Order: sequence, then structure tokens, then C-alpha cells
Amino acid sequence: MADSTPSRPSFAEAFRFWLKLGLISFGGPTGQIAIMHEELVEKKKWISEERFLHALNYCMLLPGPEAQQLAIYTGWLLHRTWGGIVAGALFVLPSAMLLFLLSWLYMAGQDVEWIGAIFHGLKPAVLAVVAVAVLRIGAKVLKNGVMWGIAALAFVAIFFLKAPFPLIVALAALTGWLGGKFRRDKFLVIPAGGGATAAADLAADAGHLQPSWGRALRVVFTCLALWWLPVLGLGLWLGWDETHAQEGLYFSKAAMVTFGGAYAVLPYVAQQAVERYGWLSTPQMIDGLGMAETTPGPLIMVLQFVGFVAGWQHAPAGWSPLASAALGALVTTWVTFLPCFLWIFLGAPYIERLRGNESVASALSAVTAAVVGVVLNLAVWFAVHALFPAGGSLDLFVAIATVIAFWLMQWRKWQMIPVVGVCAAAGLAYRLLAA
Repeated sequence: MADSTPSRPSFAEAFRFWLKLGLISFGGPTGQIAIMHEELVEKKKWISEERFLHALNYCMLLPGPEAQQLAIYTGWLLHRTWGGIVAGALFVLPSAMLLFLLSWLYMAGQDVEWIGAIFHGLKPAVLAVVAVAVLRIGAKVLKNGVMWGIAALAFVAIFFLKAPFPLIVALAALTGWLGGKFRRDKFLVIPAGGGATAAADLAADAGHLQPSWGRALRVVFTCLALWWLPVLGLGLWLGWDETHAQEGLYFSKAAMVTFGGAYAVLPYVAQQAVERYGWLSTPQMIDGLGMAETTPGPLIMVLQFVGFVAGWQHAPAGWSPLASAALGALVTTWVTFLPCFLWIFLGAPYIERLRGNESVASALSAVTAAVVGVVLNLAVWFAVHALFPAGGSLDLFVAIATVIAFWLMQWRKWQMIPVVGVCAAAGLAYRLLAA
């Protein structure tokens, strides 16, 4: 088995992959998790199925964008702290740069229709990637009627009953923990620390995977300083009632309570940004959400658009709108995503120690089955919005292209990059022909 273990990727190889992921991670958390599963587990074999699901379950419990946190976790497993920093930063950097450009064009009144046409073509590719991922992950976890039942109940609870995601996870974990004691054969479907060997397992005994109080204190001190010193600096420099300082405080608070993913949080954030603070109007918020949905990176990146518009429309005396908008976008993005590094660097070593515990593995098996139901819920949500934009009639282009893209990936075994490229070109061609 040792001879068949994939070699551990070099830092340069991993850097190139994380950069590519940042450029193609469309479709919100479902699409991003699907891409990482296909690339990291199935294609490159940098991380085993069991370890991927173990990390995913932890990330799904955290506030903030779970897909970015999963990237940080995997990067940390492979190349220690700097691996996690690079993975997490590159996951959002391309999206941040592109959304900054689109925000500037939007506020300057420029036409971005041709960009929208390309992104329109990407929707079928994302839908196909998500559908393939749900099938593949489900096949690995839903191995008996009990797991199927947990996944179905989780989907019903979140899709129809609007149950909070943390409650669903907690109930699934409790069910798995109890079930593992009485029906081990039904609940222990994810091996307790076993599974196929992958490159990340070469670091199984590495020092950075071992938790310690000293390391935990260093992580907390460093991350909190990086997180809060810029916010304190803004408040002391511009005043605490000024827009940029208010953004730093509000979005820092939001970063600590944004459980359940972007779809659960954005309605609340939109209401606060529009009605309480008056940073932007409702039509502007809707336009920003549309831009964020059609760019790579986490959907919560729409908060950068909020920060940009707020800075543009509430520039301090003597500032240009663009300079104020740039600072607003920067501080919003910084306090939104930096906490993700704290949650992973602090908690991951302790989560790694739980691998091999059968009680924990049974609980996580049930949680993973529930996560399949949650991912299916997000996939359905994205599919409805892509196929029936703005609640209107069926988008035939997206529907037909999705079927073709799914066929190419599932049966013709096309790689994701060619499918994404073909769909983007098709979207642009379709818009030009329809004009």
C-alpha cells in the first residue's frame, strides 16, 4: 500500500492548485465543495475520503464560509500554517479582485453585460458539477437505509421546515452517537481513521497536527491582533461613528454568528445594511447579490460589494468616492474572512485527534449523511434560481446546457475545466445571438 500512496505535493504544486480553485470556484458552497472533492479526493488523491468528510463536518459547524474553511483545513494538513494561509487567501483573492472591478464599473455607470453573459454560461457547468458531486458523495456515505433516512430528514427539515442548520447537525450527531452504541453496523459507515491512503496521510505524525496550549494561545493572540487592530485603528483615525469603522464593527460581529451558510445569513445582513445603516438601497443590494452569485469564490463575498458601495456613497470629507469605496471593501473583506483562519488553526489539531474514535466516527457518519441532505437543499436552491431567474419562466439555455454538461462529466468523463470553458463560451455566444 505504501507504494501506491500518492506523493505529497510540493508547496508550488499546491499553490497552483489553490490559485486555479480560486478562479473556478463558482456555484456557492455546493459547487466549491464539489470541485474540491473531485480534485483533492478523486483526481489528485491529496486527501482521503474519510479525512475530507471529517474536515467538512467540522467546517459545516463553524460560522462563515465552510468551503473556504475546508480549503484552509486541507492546505494546513498538507503544508502547515503557510499552506492554510495560501489556500484560504487564494480561495477569495480572485473573487475579491473581480468583484472590486465589477463594483467600480457598476458605481461608475458602465455596461457589464458581456461579463454577465459569460457568467450566465457558467451556471450550467456549476449545476452539473454540483449534481455529480451530490451523487458521488452520497454514494460514499448513504450505504444503508438508516443513512438515507437521515439525509432525507435533513433535507425535509431545512428545505420545507426551515429548521436552523446547527440544530439539524446537533440532532444528527446525537443520533449517530447513540446509534453507534446499539447498531454499529448501520451507523459506522465512515471508517474511524481508516480508509484509502492519500497524500495528506503522510503528515499524520507531523508536529503541526498535535494540539498544545502554547500553540493555541499563539494562534488566538495572532489572529485576534490581525483581526481587531485594523478596526481599532479605523475607529481612532476616523471616529467610531464614521462608515468605515461601523463596517469593521458590524461585519466583525456578523463573522462570529453567521452559522448556516450565506443563504441563511444574507437576508439578515441585507436588512441591516439597507434599513438600519442606510449604506445602500434595496435595488443595489439585489444587484450586488447577482454579481456575487456569478463570480467565483464564496457567496458571502457580496459583503465586499456592500462595503464598496457604502464607502462610495458615504465618503469622508475630502476623500474621493473610489478611495473611500476601496477602504470600505478592504475592511469588510478583511473582517469577514480573517476569522476563518482562527477557527481552523485553533480547532483543527483537536479535530484531528478525534480521528480513530468509533463513537465520534458514528456521530460524524450521521452528520455527513445530514450534510448530504443540506447540500442537496443548496443544490436545489441554486438550480431553482438558475433555471427560473427572478421567479420567471424556465431559462431554456441553462436547462439544455446543464443536461449536456452533466452528460459530458458523468458519462463522457470530461474534466471540469473543459466543461467550464465550453459553457462560458456558449453563454457569450448565446447572448450575442439573442441580441
